[in-house]
Amino acid sequence: MAVELTFYSVMVLIGEITIIVLLSLLVFAFFLVAVTALSIRKGRLYFPRLLKSGFYMLEGVVRGLTRLFGISEKDLITFFIRLQNSMNTTTFEKVPVEKRAIFLPQCLRSSRCPADLTPEGLVCKQCGQCQTGEAIARLREMGYRVFIVPGSSFIQRMVQKYGPEAMIGVGCIIEVKDGLEMCDRQGIPAIGIVTQKDGCVETLVDWDEVCSVARRGLPETAPKPAQEPPEVDHPAV
Repeated sequence: MAVELTFYSVMVLIGEITIIVLLSLLVFAFFLVAVTALSIRKGRLYFPRLLKSGFYMLEGVVRGLTRLFGISEKDLITFFIRLQNSMNTTTFEKVPVEKRAIFLPQCLRSSRCPADLTPEGLVCKQCGQCQTGEAIARLREMGYRVFIVPGSSFIQRMVQKYGPEAMIGVGCIIEVKDGLEMCDRQGIPAIGIVTQKDGCVETLVDWDEVCSVARRGLPETAPKPAQEPPEVDHPAV
């Protein structure tokens, strides 16, 4: 009888602890959503590290609760990207440019693009039919390794091959979110830039924003190469 009573007491205790934990998680999820809503409306980030950890722990619950606060799925993902970018910026800026990489989606190119598909991604021919070629030239002049992504597994392969220590990713909102999460798991500081137009062909991005982000942490002006001293004509003796 005593054994049965002890077993019953243990089961009751486990049940009570489970209920307390579930209620605590629910309260925490409400707190996360409330802080997210406040951050979106005020245009500021409150408790960023707590928000990031909470999103990873309770993403499904948070997604459901945000509807009660009038936050759309797109607004929530946009906020998550902004949160990640903000937290990664300081570390990103400390990485030398030669150890950074930029990944561009192939949808930015013209529908008449003559680029060649190679194991290193699409190779731009600078044909002038879109702005991608000019932007790539600017980014490479800064010192970046630039890739045009032909498929979903490409980024992971290039990360394994070249081991960049910081990354910039351009894409639609879902691609950027997934890319930031992938980089976070691998400990790579990354900044995501969402395209201005969704779709599979001839999408748009703010290239000035891309270049502005790319210049973070770099000298304002690139050092000029050392010049040879001018030759001086010596009068004949």
